[in-house]
Amino acid sequence: MKFAAIDIGTNAVRLLIKEIVVKNGELRISKVSFTRVPLRLGEDVFETGNISEKKARNLVKVLRAFWYLMDVYEIEWFKVCGTSAMREASNVDYVLDIIKKEANITIELIDGQQEADLIVRNFSVASFKSKSDYLYIDVGGGSLELTLIRNGKKLRGKSFQIGTLRVIKGIVSDGEWDAVEEFVKHESESGESIMAIGSGGNINRLQRIILNPKNQPILISKIEKITEDLKSYPFKEMVEKFSLKPDRADVIIPAAEIYLRIMKLAGAKEIIVPKVGLSDGIILK
Repeated sequence: MKFAAIDIGTNAVRLLIKEIVVKNGELRISKVSFTRVPLRLGEDVFETGNISEKKARNLVKVLRAFWYLMDVYEIEWFKVCGTSAMREASNVDYVLDIIKKEANITIELIDGQQEADLIVRNFSVASFKSKSDYLYIDVGGGSLELTLIRNGKKLRGKSFQIGTLRVIKGIVSDGEWDAVEEFVKHESESGESIMAIGSGGNINRLQRIILNPKNQPILISKIEKITEDLKSYPFKEMVEKFSLKPDRADVIIPAAEIYLRIMKLAGAKEIIVPKVGLSDGIILK
């Protein structure tokens, strides 16, 4: 059976298609297709409070295209979720309505906690050998989700209004970082060692740039070094030097700094990057 998930994020809209086979009582999951379109809905929402008519129309076009792709792949089930930018847009009801009418797609708006819970579902299918507590860190364009996992189960989690686009636009309040510090400090004082797990497009790209071996933790020192290397280049040179798309290049440094800040607060010396995210969690559910 083929399943699909569409994640309408602050930076980009993503379509993930997976094939799932049940054999001998076990799920075997393989990726069929992944498509990403950088619409940047958050640029409108964080500046004006609304999704502009132009971006709303572009979103309709993208979702129509995704509908046709799913039809070609003969998808048996799909779900569409909207996250930070959509749930904060004051004209979201209008946008949901035209998408339903013109793309035949119903979008479910999920809050930060639901987003975190869906993302952390991927933990159960990842193979981690360490006996440490795990701090799951997902950095998006508009929100940050943190989840503490102990003995393979979620202990607690929280969503914060911190994201790469918010950082770029200078609209992250000190109060949000204070709340992050309080959340992480509580765990770091428990005396248990903490292993970070990172999800999101930016940490995946950082792993590729660093050339870290697959399924091996990345030392915090390597992330610090590559962040300084990225900062040392003018924007155009950075794009060419590290083979980055412009819509990735302008957010990768803020993202790296968010991961580093949280890892330092938690006392985590390394981070695992399992290359899974919200779309994977939607399909698993």
